[in-house]
Amino acid sequence: MRSTRDRIRHAILFEIVGLALIVPLGTVLFGLHASDMGVIGVGSALVATAWNYAYNLGFDRAMQRLVGHTRKSLVLRVGHAVLFEAGLLVILLPPIAWYLGIGLVQAFIMDIAIAAFYVAYAFLFNLAYDRAFPLPGWGEVAAEPSR
Repeated sequence: MRSTRDRIRHAILFEIVGLALIVPLGTVLFGLHASDMGVIGVGSALVATAWNYAYNLGFDRAMQRLVGHTRKSLVLRVGHAVLFEAGLLVILLPPIAWYLGIGLVQAFIMDIAIAAFYVAYAFLFNLAYDRAFPLPGWGEVAAEPSR
């Protein structure tokens, strides 16, 4: 299982790279001023960083208890990313609607677009992170058949 230090590194890297991508993309896609997209991006990143830590810790503890390790198969990695984004969507929807002065439906559509980006981004980032910072013993787990 990953250490607290490793989880903090993961969360910070994830949010920094994500912000570098989402602020300019969101500005173009939603027609917002860069400052508004920046506020939404940074505010969301702060909330997402706390959610990332808590969610991944809970997910890994559950995996450790249920299957004895934290190595995620491709299917589990997809489910992991989707569930993470669904939880974050519920958390962020009201503040985004309030800040932009828009209705919940408009905020939901915007949040879905951002979440869709982050699902793909989370999947790719976590694959890359696991390869860049593998845990000891993962080579042995990888040799076992998938469950």
